This record gives sequence, structure tokens and C-alpha cells, in this order.
Amino acid sequence: MRWKWSEKTVLGVALALCAALFLAGWLTREDLSDQPYLDIVGGGFMFNYRNADVYYGFTAQVKRPLASGSIIEASFEDPEGGPAHIVSERVSTMTDRYALRSPSIRGVEAGKPYDVAIKVYDRERKNLLWETERTYRSQISDTIVPDRPLTVGPGYHRNPEEMKALGGAPGD
Repeated sequence: MRWKWSEKTVLGVALALCAALFLAGWLTREDLSDQPYLDIVGGGFMFNYRNADVYYGFTAQVKRPLASGSIIEASFEDPEGGPAHIVSERVSTMTDRYALRSPSIRGVEAGKPYDVAIKVYDRERKNLLWETERTYRSQISDTIVPDRPLTVGPGYHRNPEEMKALGGAPGD
């Protein structure tokens, strides 16, 4: 026995199948308004002993559409107790990943939590769109970093001032 399908039956089954697939997609979709604007994908402290530099920061990825020109602002706690260091960057269409870091800092203690407040503003900085807070801890203190850079220049040449302080001559 052969099946005999009319065009109406085939069209009706196809429409019902499309409607079922559309309904399944609609019910399982992710609502972007429930997601945060940024996903913090990493962060922490960086110690560059060669340049006598210590800073901390984070990397954020845009998860929810942001208008070009929106502002990502981070307020980094100063380990020495001074006012917070505020850093900002404008959102562009060129990337969806942003790295913000504090300026050079001193006074970092091992195991102590340091707060970072992250805010997203519209392009005119009138409306706060989103905010969150993060805490970062260093596993080591900044006492391992010298007071002066050990090297200078792009070739990492020995710092003559540091060599004098150590009792050697440059080039030793």
C-alpha cells in the first residue's frame, strides 16, 4: 500500500513542524536582559621585578550589547590607604574584550583583600547601566620588588644606578 499525500497535507505538516520548532526555540532562548553587561574573565596582581612595577587589574568580556562609546570604569583600592585609583575605557566596535589595570602601586600585603568597583556608563556618563564589585588578593607582598628598576630601556640593560647601589660597576 502506498501513501498518498495531498499538497494540503504536506503543507499543513510542514507548517506544524515549523511552528513547533519556532515554539521550542522561543521557549529555550536566553533573555539578554537577565545577563550582566560584562563577564570578568580574569584578574589579579602583576609583579614586574625588572621594572620595579606592581599593579593589579582584570579582563572583562562584553556579554550583553553595549552602545559604542559606552564607558567601563574601574575604581581600584589603593593599598597604601590613599584615594582610589579610577581608570576608564570607552567601548568600541573593534573588540569585545577589555583589560583595565591600576597605575603602579605599593604597599601590597600578602593575603589582604583589595576591592575593585566596576561600573558601566552610557556614552555621556549620565546613566549608570551596570555595576559590580570584585576582590583580589595577592599571594605575595610587594617587598620582593626592588625600589628602583633593575633594568632600563627596551633591551633590559642593567640599571647603572642600581648597580652603584649594589656596589658594582655597570657592565660587571
